[in-house]
Amino acid sequence: MASKSTIQAVKGTREFYPEEMALRNYLYEKAGAAAKAFGYQEWDAPFLETIDLYAAKSGEELVKEQAFVFNDRSGDPVTLRPELTPSLARMIAARQGQLAFPLRWWSFGPFWRYERPQKGRSREFFQWNIDLLGVSSPEADAELIAIAATFIKSVGLTPEMATIFVNNRRLMDAQFDALGITPENRLAVSGMVDRRPKMSPDAWDTYTLENGLTQPQLDALKKVLGNYDLWQENDELVRLFTTLEALGVKEYVKFDPNIMRGLLYYTGTVFEAFDLSGSVRRAILGGGRYDNLLADVGGDPLSGVGFAMGDVVIGIILQEKGLLPAFVPSPAPVLVTVFDENLWMNSFSLANELRAAGLKVLSYPEPAKLPKQFKFADRMGIRVVTVIGPDEAASGQVTVKNLASGTQETVERTQVAKTIAKILESAA
Repeated sequence: MASKSTIQAVKGTREFYPEEMALRNYLYEKAGAAAKAFGYQEWDAPFLETIDLYAAKSGEELVKEQAFVFNDRSGDPVTLRPELTPSLARMIAARQGQLAFPLRWWSFGPFWRYERPQKGRSREFFQWNIDLLGVSSPEADAELIAIAATFIKSVGLTPEMATIFVNNRRLMDAQFDALGITPENRLAVSGMVDRRPKMSPDAWDTYTLENGLTQPQLDALKKVLGNYDLWQENDELVRLFTTLEALGVKEYVKFDPNIMRGLLYYTGTVFEAFDLSGSVRRAILGGGRYDNLLADVGGDPLSGVGFAMGDVVIGIILQEKGLLPAFVPSPAPVLVTVFDENLWMNSFSLANELRAAGLKVLSYPEPAKLPKQFKFADRMGIRVVTVIGPDEAASGQVTVKNLASGTQETVERTQVAKTIAKILESAA
C-alpha cells in the first residue's frame, strides 16, 4: 500500500512550531524593549505594495530578481514587500506636515525576497527596522548605534562575542579622491572591498588590478584599509565616538575602514554588527545615515539614520551560544485536573476562579486517569497541579501539588489561588 505524500512548505519559507515561535517572540520583545528605552514608537506598513513603489527607490535588481511579484485579480502588479524603506518614505511624505520631528519609529514584521536559501538566509524572514528622521548629526547616528548595542547586550552577547563596526561615507570619499578614484568608479571599488574577506590576499590583488585599479592605487588603498586610526581625521566620527562613550556603549563599537555598506546609498556614517566567534559570517544588523528619503515619493527632503536586523542570523547565533531562555511548552504554570465525569464541571469552575484571580491556568479537557494527566503536566512544564476528588468536593477543599518539590497540601477552596501564588512566587 502506497503511503500518502506530504505536501511540503513553499521553498524558503519557515514553519513556526511553538519553539520557533518562542524565539521569534523573544527577539520581538528584546528589539521592542531596546527601541522603547530610547522613546521610539512602533509602526508598520502593508505587507503588499505596488511594484512602482520599489521601482523608483530600490533599483532594478531588487524588483526584477528578488521581489515576489504577481498580478492581483484586477491585473495590477503587486509585490510582497522585500524591504520597508520605500513604505516608510511614502507614509512619512503623506503626513509630513502633521508629524512631530525628529521622528523615532520602529517596526518588526515579515518580508520576502526570492533568494537562494542557505544558512542564515531564507526567502521569508522577520526584520527589525528602526529610524530616527528629521535630524542630521553624528549624535543622532550615535543614538541608533547605542540602540543596536543595547539590544546586543540585552540578549547576552558581550563585546568579545559581537561588535558593531563603523565607517563614514564622507571620510572614504576623501580617501578615494586622494587615490584618484573617480565618483563613477566608487561603486565598483566599494564592491571590491566588500569581496576582500572572501578571497585570499593574492587573489584579491589580482581581482582589483583586473577591474581597473593601478598598482599604485592598490598599494595606497590597502594602506587606507589597514589604517584603524583613520577615524580621527573625520570630525563626524570623533563626535560619534565621544557620544557613544557618554551613552555607555563604546566598548561594543570599533572603527573599521573596510565597512563599505552601500556607500553610494548612505551619505555619512555606516555600521554593521558581526558575530566574532560563531559559524555565521553574515552581519547581524546594518545601517547608516541617508539623505533625501522622500525624494522619490514626492515629499520634501528629509535626512535620517536607521538600521535593520533580520531574525534568522541573530537566532542562529543565540542558539549556538546557548543564550536563549529555556523553552517552556505551556504559558500556563497551573494544571487543573479532572478526577472523573461527575467532577468535571467542578474542575472547570475551579479553573475559572483561578483565572479570575489572575493566574494562567490549563484545564485538562476530559476525564482521564490521574497518572496520565500528571505525565501531561510534566511534558508541558507545569509547575502546580490541582486535584478535586470526591473527598475534596465533599469538604469544599482542593489538593494542590508542587511538581518541583513533590510536596502537596489540601486547602480550603477559597485559599487555592493564594496557595498557588505563593508556590509560583517562591520558584520565581
